[in-house]
Amino acid sequence: MERKVAARNIKLKRAYSPPSAEDGMRILVDRLWPRGVRKSDAAIDRWIKDVSPSTALRKWFGHDPARWRGFRQRYAAEIRDHPDQLAELRSWARKGPITLVFGARDELHNDAVVLRDILLGRSQGAP
Repeated sequence: MERKVAARNIKLKRAYSPPSAEDGMRILVDRLWPRGVRKSDAAIDRWIKDVSPSTALRKWFGHDPARWRGFRQRYAAEIRDHPDQLAELRSWARKGPITLVFGARDELHNDAVVLRDILLGRSQGAP
């Protein structure tokens, strides 16, 4: 049986915030590159588009907090189609800190929040 991921090993950070040594591996989890961020400034170690919400789901959500619950459920369902990428993320988080990097302004209602919960086994129906 695999051991759980320690919550302290998965951090969240906006792509517009400067990288720091405490970030560990920086993983961009959005389908689109953040506007106005140069790749050299972002210090992204991995970009895993497959675990990001589909374009249709992203557009439906539109970062509307009123749709947050539905977004969480739909996104969790989409992620089930990518067990290999989830296993890889969990493996990295077991070895040390990772930071899920996202571009959204809303730091409470975005795909990285949902993904972190799923990686930690906190989401209903988590794969």
